[in-house]
This record gives sequence, structure tokens and C-alpha cells, in this order.
Amino acid sequence: MKKISFVPLCLIALLPAAWSTAEGRISRGIADTLLLYQRANGGWPKNFEWEATLDDQKKKALLNQKHQNDTTIDNSATRDEIRYLARAYAKYKDDRYRQAALAGIAFLLEAQYDNGGWPQYYPRARGYSQHITFNDNAMIGVMSLFRDIVQAKPEFGFVDDNTREQTEKAVAKGIECILNCQIVVKGRKTVWCAQHDETTFAPRKARSYELASLSGAESVNIVRFLMGIENPSPEITEAVESAVAWFKKVKIEGKRIKIVPAPDTPRGKDRIVVPDGSAPPLWARFYEIGTHRPFFCSRDGVPKYSLAEISYERRNGYSWLGNYAEDLLNRDYPTWKKRQGLDRKQPSS
Repeated sequence: MKKISFVPLCLIALLPAAWSTAEGRISRGIADTLLLYQRANGGWPKNFEWEATLDDQKKKALLNQKHQNDTTIDNSATRDEIRYLARAYAKYKDDRYRQAALAGIAFLLEAQYDNGGWPQYYPRARGYSQHITFNDNAMIGVMSLFRDIVQAKPEFGFVDDNTREQTEKAVAKGIECILNCQIVVKGRKTVWCAQHDETTFAPRKARSYELASLSGAESVNIVRFLMGIENPSPEITEAVESAVAWFKKVKIEGKRIKIVPAPDTPRGKDRIVVPDGSAPPLWARFYEIGTHRPFFCSRDGVPKYSLAEISYERRNGYSWLGNYAEDLLNRDYPTWKKRQGLDRKQPSS
């Protein structure tokens, strides 16, 4: 297997979402809470409060939940806890934190499919959670963690050589999976769906309003990860260039999202799209495979082609449009091209 190396300052920087208050102030209290929530298989559940005060009764209940199979990489679960415990070990040299982080890494290694993808949940994956999951940067978040281990970032100095080698192989398999998942439309490579079939790599739906599609959101960090590979293969370079060309092609210009008062609605406000010639470009969360047409969807699973056509609840409760690829195109891609020497004028034949 070809050794994969990364540029020293990788373009992608996925900060742990759960660190909104805990980041920068590593504490024993939080680290000990993470130990309590860690399951026996080495992973963590999602959406628990890191800084909650736990009484003896709650601690006992958590110890009794050790063998639950609710472990996941959704909503940054497991990888965030590993990063935090690695930094806690660096600060306190408490071996419990090192052992817990290593158990978490082992869990992620075990959860990877042979084809390089990761499911949303492991080992109890059902329905769409079995699919290879790029949604909310799940798989890319795991690969970014492993990339930092491979690069021997200071907080991961405790990782032994064998484990580091395993994470390097896992990243290489993950990159191969990414390339296999890239969607081809009419002979042209485009981007990725938020989730792909774990066997065939085909794009797959998730929740009723998350249909199989070309993703204008999740695909951004996939491209950034590929851009972080030093001396990329021709296949990786082609994947990046194809995805960037697609983002340029499907950008939505002259539109702006506006929040307007709506007194008779549950939230008292509504989200609409208005014309604005000076607005920066937008990208849709979902594009129709084959037509590249942006679409929106209520819980009934019926695609619509304007935000105004879907239910109030979904229109205002989900991210449908955003400047997802703006920095990718304006900053990251030019930097990547320059580093690869692709910005030099090609000699005429």
C-alpha cells in the first residue's frame, strides 16, 4: 500500500463541535465525565453534556450503561472525546485518559468497513446508519483524527507505532473509498452524496427529506481532505479538479437568504430567498443527480424546486442553502493549485 503523507498545515480544520465551551481549558472534571460515558467497546454515544454535574446516582447509572451499543461517529461523537482525552493526558499524565483514547481509536479502526468507509453507528447500525456516512462530516472527521495521529501531532505522542501504522492504513483505505464514491454523471465526475451504499458505493437517502443527491455541503470537506494530501496521485488530483469544476458550475448567484417577520407562525419568523445582485454565491444542500438542479424537501419525501414550496417546519428547521463552497473556491483551491504547480501556464503544443 502506497504511503500517504499530508502537507504540514492541512487545509481542512474540523474543530470538535462539542468543544464550544470546553476547548482551550482541559479539565479533569470533563475528562472524568468522558470516561464515564465511554462504552465498553471503546466508543461513545452522542449528544451528552460534557460539563454536566454528575451525582453518585447518575454515575452509577452510567456505569450500568457501559455495555450499551449506542456508539456512533454522528454529531462528532467518539472522535471529539478521543481528541479531548489525548489533550487531557498531555496535561495531567493520567494513564486512564491515555487508555481511554487508545480504546476509542481501536473502536474506530474496528468500525471501518473493509472497503474503507465508516457507518454512522457501530456495531448497531440499522437502516441508513449502515451506509458510508459523509453526512455532517462523520467519515471525514474520523479520517482527520487519524491523519493527525499519522502526522504524530504532539497530543498523540502516546500512540504506539503499531496503532499509528493501523491508522495510516485506515486513512489510505478511506481515500480509496472516497474515490470510489465520487458520483459520475454523463461520464463526468462530480461530487458526493451525504451517504453511500456500504456495498455498491451508490448514493443513498437517509431521513425522509434527505434524498439521494449531489451534496453541496458535505462534499466541501471531502475535497478539502483530498487537497491536504501531499504529492497526490493523478486519481486524487482528478477527483479534486472534477469536484471544483462542479461547484463552479452549480453555484447560485443573485440570491440571498432572508429572515422575515411572520407573526402567525410557530417561530414568529420565516426564511425566504430574495433576489440580490450583490449577494455572494450560494450552494444548495442537495442537487438532483442527472440535472444538477437544486431541490428542497419536506418530511413527505417529495422534492420541490424552491424553498417556498416545502413545509414551514422543514424550511426553517434545516440548512438548505449556504455559502458552503465559497472559501473552498476562493482560498483553498488556489492555494492547492499553487502548491501542486498546477497554476503555472502550460506550454503550448
